[in-house]
Amino acid sequence: MNKARICFLIEDDLDDQELFELALHGIDDSIHLSFANDGVEGLQKLQANMSFIPDFIFIDINMPKMNGIQCLPEIKKLEHLRNSKIVMYSTTSNETIIKTTRQLGADEFLVKPYKMSLLIDNLKRILEIK
Repeated sequence: MNKARICFLIEDDLDDQELFELALHGIDDSIHLSFANDGVEGLQKLQANMSFIPDFIFIDINMPKMNGIQCLPEIKKLEHLRNSKIVMYSTTSNETIIKTTRQLGADEFLVKPYKMSLLIDNLKRILEIK
């Protein structure tokens, strides 16, 4: 039996959190999803529990307290997360921002789609679920 995937979403918008959760559970309801409401809270959760090792960490760019571009390099410093795949998740499609996040160590950049079906398709691709 395969180990259930663990995803961690750092996202300040509660509606976006809910849509993301609906999309994930529409793909596979065994995926475990945890949330943080900003980069500071996300880092605290990841640093406080070394046994919490998400397979995928999704980080919004525009958040209060600590934005995704500030949060990303701090997460990359956490040795216990070296095998976690980091996906930036934002409404922006600005090439400079995408390039910057790649240079900082993001594995993927997912532009928030306007349709649930597109979000599901993109998440299937990222999670490699057929």
